[in-house]
Amino acid sequence: MQLLDPAIMPGREIEVPKELREFMLSDAEETVLGYRNGAKKQYRYGNLHIREYDDKFLLHTDRVDPRKDALGHLIHDAPEVLVGLGCAALCTARAGKKQNTTPSKILLPVIAGYLGYATTKKIKDCLEKRHDSN
Repeated sequence: MQLLDPAIMPGREIEVPKELREFMLSDAEETVLGYRNGAKKQYRYGNLHIREYDDKFLLHTDRVDPRKDALGHLIHDAPEVLVGLGCAALCTARAGKKQNTTPSKILLPVIAGYLGYATTKKIKDCLEKRHDSN
């Protein structure tokens, strides 16, 4: 079920006061899928991703529901995770072919994965801000 059209609101967060909880959570399922961003709990209702905080809910729609298509969700909604994992995997494969010490075989892929993730996240955020301003 797709509650909101992601073409209208992809990735944009909407703040909802806690008092409206009953209307939102009646059919939503609690989930561990998604960034917590300090939330106490997370819920999904179709493509709607809801984060619960002490005083409010933040919600946005995803293009792809990760419960139905995890890879599609990573490609369309969280490419930074996919790039980070890819960088870590490439670095792991390369480190395995060389006579590196064990700490570098662990540390270098972690650093590469984080740098890939962080760089892609910054690019994605800049593109979204640019899109929002148009």
